[in-house]
This record gives sequence, structure tokens and C-alpha cells, in this order.
Amino acid sequence: MLKLTPILLAILYALAMYRFSVWRTKRELDSKSTQLADPKLGALCDRMAAALDLPRIRVHIYEIDPVNGLAAPDGRIFITRGFFRRYSQGEVTAEELASVIAHELGHVALGHSRRRMIDFSGQNAIRAALAMVLGRIIPGLGGWIATGITRLLAARLSRGDEYEADEYASALLTRAGIGTAPQKSLFRKLDRLSGGGGGSAPAWLLSHPKGEERIAAIEAREERWSKGLPRDPG
Repeated sequence: MLKLTPILLAILYALAMYRFSVWRTKRELDSKSTQLADPKLGALCDRMAAALDLPRIRVHIYEIDPVNGLAAPDGRIFITRGFFRRYSQGEVTAEELASVIAHELGHVALGHSRRRMIDFSGQNAIRAALAMVLGRIIPGLGGWIATGITRLLAARLSRGDEYEADEYASALLTRAGIGTAPQKSLFRKLDRLSGGGGGSAPAWLLSHPKGEERIAAIEAREERWSKGLPRDPG
């Protein structure tokens, strides 16, 4: 029983962190967001909604400066004020921003947004348990090694989610008559828009794949679709 104590404590810690994270995220988004009201983006969202047989797609502006999109655990879609500002200044087109919305819709439809919150708690549990065990074997280094292992795990899971959401977005944009060109052109801009992206860190440590890798995946997917494979967004 004593040997199981660190694991049980880690599980309890993970559950507490999950509940706290959900509460904190909802509170933050509720207090710092407003509904998107842009006619051109609204028209593109209506086209995507029709492609999905939905009455409407609601998008909110999250009042922070970094360039990003977000799918909340409750299914809401957010574009940051920083991203919307780049659109207002002409650095990003309406179609490119619509591709971000399609990507975040993919995270929701595929269950990533809710799963990521659970994964975050699970990763904390794994890290806590590993730190306790490795700390006894390698004093002073156990916690550092445990953190490194969980970060690598999180990065790999996140990159897989990004590719899946990209695929969903490609299918949805194609079905809505918008096409994948805006999706690819935005990936060419993202490093500059976000201030350099991942810098010199190796690709396998990044939570998001590199832009050129995502473009290559889209083009490979379009090649498969041209041979008659299905392209429905799910």
C-alpha cells in the first residue's frame, strides 16, 4: 500500500488540477471576450456553418495580444484580439482567419479541446509520480528528468492534434467553397505574425508542427483527395 501512495496522491492532485483548470479557463474567457461582429468573417462563418448543416458558428474575440486561436473545453471558438488586429490591418485576409476558425472547429469536433484539459491534468499526475520515484533513485535530477519526459509526451500529443485539426479544416474549407489556399498562405505567415514561432528549438520539441510541414501535409492530403478519397470534415 505504501508503494502505491505516490501514485494515488498524484491521481488526486490531477483531479484537483483538472477541476481548477476548467474553472479558471472559463472564468478567464468569460471576463475577457466579446462576440465577433465582422460582416466579412460572419459571411465566411455562415458558409462553413451551412457546410456543417449548423444554424450558426459563433466566434468570440479574446482580449489578449498574442496571435492565436483557441477552442475552449466547452466548445466555444475564440480568436485573439492580436490576431483580429492583424486582420484589420490587412496583414491577414478574412479567408485566412476563417481557416483558423475552421481549425479550431476541428479541435472541438475531434474532442481535442476537452481532452487537452484532461491531458494537462494527467501529465501533471505522471510528472508528480515520476518525480517521486526518480527522486529517490536519482536525487537532485529526478524532478528535472520527470518534467522533461512529460514535456516530450505533451509535445507529441499536441502535434498529432494539430495535424488532425488541419485535416478537418481542409475538408471543411473545401466543402464550404473557400478552399485550402488561405490555410496554406497563413502557415507561411505564422512565424512572422507570432514573432518567430519556435526559434531554434528542434521540431520534435515544439507543440505545433512547423508551417512548411503542415503545408506539405495539406498538399499530400489534396493529392489523395484528387484520387477520389473522401474529404468530409467528419
